[in-house]
Amino acid sequence: MDMPASSGVSTQCHKVGKVLAIVGDKWTVMIVRVLIDRPRRFNEIKRTVGGISQQMLTRTLKALERDGMVSRTVYPTVPPQVEYALTQLGQSLAVPVRALGAWAGEHLNEIENNRARYDQDKHARAGRRGTGQA
Repeated sequence: MDMPASSGVSTQCHKVGKVLAIVGDKWTVMIVRVLIDRPRRFNEIKRTVGGISQQMLTRTLKALERDGMVSRTVYPTVPPQVEYALTQLGQSLAVPVRALGAWAGEHLNEIENNRARYDQDKHARAGRRGTGQA
């Protein structure tokens, strides 16, 4: 039995959506940026990223490892030394991540100004509603 074309598109969109949920996550973007230049140990990633919990870093690194974007190497030392590095697939993700980071940096002031203006306008509208003015 033939499936309608929209079913295949829907399935493909769902699969792409799952990948984008990982690669578009803010922590993934920040971790990839940290690993672009060289492999790093867990605590070095945590310090460099800043603001990420140990649990979230662990989860994100495991997800990236599962998807083949990060490799995890354990060295037989006491205590064991673990190093994370971008794989070839992860390095290919680094290209759009760099571009996204550059775009964000280039437009940061404009975005912050827009947010402030929006919040100020929203606050002013809420004040008018409270006084019966529209």
